[in-house]
Amino acid sequence: MSDVLTLVFRTFMSESCLKKDPGVGLPSPAPCTTLMVGEHRVCRSLLLLAAVSAASEWGVRVVFFAQTQIQSLPVFLQRCSPSLSPESLKKITFSYPRTLEELLQQVASLHESPAPPSLLIVDRMEGFLRGTAGASHGGFQSGEQSRAAHLSALLCDTAAFLTRALERRGSSSAPCRVIASFPSEGDGKDSSPADPILDVLDRYFQVRCTLDPDRSYEAAAAAAQEVWHIYLSGRGLTEASGEDGPPVTQEWKLFAFPDGLMEFKLI
Repeated sequence: MSDVLTLVFRTFMSESCLKKDPGVGLPSPAPCTTLMVGEHRVCRSLLLLAAVSAASEWGVRVVFFAQTQIQSLPVFLQRCSPSLSPESLKKITFSYPRTLEELLQQVASLHESPAPPSLLIVDRMEGFLRGTAGASHGGFQSGEQSRAAHLSALLCDTAAFLTRALERRGSSSAPCRVIASFPSEGDGKDSSPADPILDVLDRYFQVRCTLDPDRSYEAAAAAAQEVWHIYLSGRGLTEASGEDGPPVTQEWKLFAFPDGLMEFKLI
């Protein structure tokens, strides 16, 4: 299963959920590629949480790719992770390729890393795939489906190579995982069937993490600023469970409060 995201959700799980399931702990590591689909702001927040949680809780090295520079950690991260040490942050490398070509070169060069990373994160894949021409036409062009396949295949191949390198070193940080975000223009759950790029990405990413806004009364009842549904689905969950049958799905809720705190609830 998507163990890094599950680590994030369970680390910041609500107290009521912890009381119902006091045995909640670190998930067992499993190789996985996860695609996060939803609103950009929330996706980036979860990607940063994943990077910081992996670096601090597991002590693994993380490479975070983004086109726009991250000046500082958001307030919610500083408040949610008061025990975060400078040494943990040193395990996260932020890289800012401007184009798809630069991103491909940087990913391809990771095999030369003296200390192989155990988590690769790509923020806003569509920014690399769309390009200047695609943005000016307000959508993706047919050639960008092949770009999506090229980038996804390279990420998967690189993760497999780094996993073998970590295993040869006898590192407990293996395997290397990949998490990428692909912000949707509408509700993530409704946009998936019609988007040809998502169709391509789903061939390579084992798990889809879909974020949908929850506009029910629950946000007001919980005094939350926002509530989001988080759906984990895909063949990676089925393979991890070792069971045959219909695809496995997990559902969580994310509560974002006005003071910057975040809380997760297992549905």
